[in-house]
Amino acid sequence: MSGYDEPVAIAVDSSGVSVHRCGGRVERIYGGKKRYVKIHFAVDVKIKEILAMDVTTDGIHDSEALPSLITNASRHRLISEAYMDGAYDSIKSYRLLKRAGIKPIIKPRRNARADRGPPERRNSVIMFKMLGEKEWSGRMGYGRRWAAEAAFSTFKRLYREHCMPKNMESIVKEMMAKAYIYNMLINLQS
Repeated sequence: MSGYDEPVAIAVDSSGVSVHRCGGRVERIYGGKKRYVKIHFAVDVKIKEILAMDVTTDGIHDSEALPSLITNASRHRLISEAYMDGAYDSIKSYRLLKRAGIKPIIKPRRNARADRGPPERRNSVIMFKMLGEKEWSGRMGYGRRWAAEAAFSTFKRLYREHCMPKNMESIVKEMMAKAYIYNMLINLQS
């Protein structure tokens, strides 16, 4: 496949996957009612290939998984921009992306303040409040973020919304194997 040397835009998001056979075990080990795990994807917005994936318990916030996703995705492709929803709207996320040389396109939260954070975040918040969500989305190309949603939809249609192993290590292996096969199928179509 050609185009691996060109910078790509990625979409980052997460989704829950239920854990069928180990609900009680996961609760005992991690506390609380941990009946699902979260899969985090960094997806090439053009071809919908999963460039990086992380599997965590549901207690891990999306923005906490971002550093490993960016690091792992950067190993596979040169990344020019990253599209993310409001769960990633934090000063840490903007700083991480700036250090990596990636343009952040992150939807500001409704209560976001324009007087804090890096200039990219402040400018995005000001623009979002002045233009409104729809106009901001159009100007920023935010609709490309739906590549992650499309990847999750395809992934879950292929494999359903559950995993079968009894421990976290095996859950991670199962999800990684599924992502590998998903990418093989995506690359067949390109």
